[in-house]
Amino acid sequence: MHPIERLRFVARATGYPAEVVVTEAARALASFADDPHGLVTACRRLVSRQPGSAPVLWLCARVLCAGEPRAEIRRVLTELDADTTVSALGHALPADATVVVLGWPELAAEALPRRGDIEVLVVDVLGEGTGLVSRLLSADVDVVDVPLAGLGAAVAEADLVLLEAAAVAPSEAMAVAGSRAAAAVARHREVPVWLVAGVGRLLPQRMWEPMRATVFADDPWDLDEEILPLDLVDAIVGPDGPQPVAEALRRTDCPVAPELFKGNVL
Repeated sequence: MHPIERLRFVARATGYPAEVVVTEAARALASFADDPHGLVTACRRLVSRQPGSAPVLWLCARVLCAGEPRAEIRRVLTELDADTTVSALGHALPADATVVVLGWPELAAEALPRRGDIEVLVVDVLGEGTGLVSRLLSADVDVVDVPLAGLGAAVAEADLVLLEAAAVAPSEAMAVAGSRAAAAVARHREVPVWLVAGVGRLLPQRMWEPMRATVFADDPWDLDEEILPLDLVDAIVGPDGPQPVAEALRRTDCPVAPELFKGNVL
């Protein structure tokens, strides 16, 4: 595929796992590694067309801030390939626990089938829950399909609420709609809340603010994502397993690249 065509494909890609999108984006950007102006334009295009993807923003910021873009792309791909968040989560889940998830969380959905001793309550957010229920049933996981109206009741009966972040900032995160309500009920019922955030999802404040402004420009009740305050989260799960929020935030490795938000390349 021609570099421009690959870039256009990735910029418009929807419904693919974040790792797939970032991998394809990295390959597209490699074609512009020797063209600084073209690289900036390509990165802006990706960020403008994938405004809610912290991993894409992380990739582009690292490439633009690197002295050797091609070598940095290789490092990013290596780090993505070596991400142990899924296995760390699967190992850390409490034995015989009842776990609530919302919709179809990308990383958590990979970890849950690895445990045969848990019950999963899948809340049908965005119409994605039923699909995850079918997948877990095929993996012999004890699972219950919960309608959205039952979110609060499910959390009240759970041992753990497992949410997943599209992006994590110093004081808040972006997660699927319903996450804030689930976390608030969990706090009231003293049920622990874990937030899954794999490689490339932690952003510094100066990169988070323009992303937040873009994603949440419309009425928040009409969106598929929402803001989750981190003071409702007990632990963030990454490659090293569950960690206290402050400790987990120390692995934020996205540099600040304000040029990504200058202009609107469509």
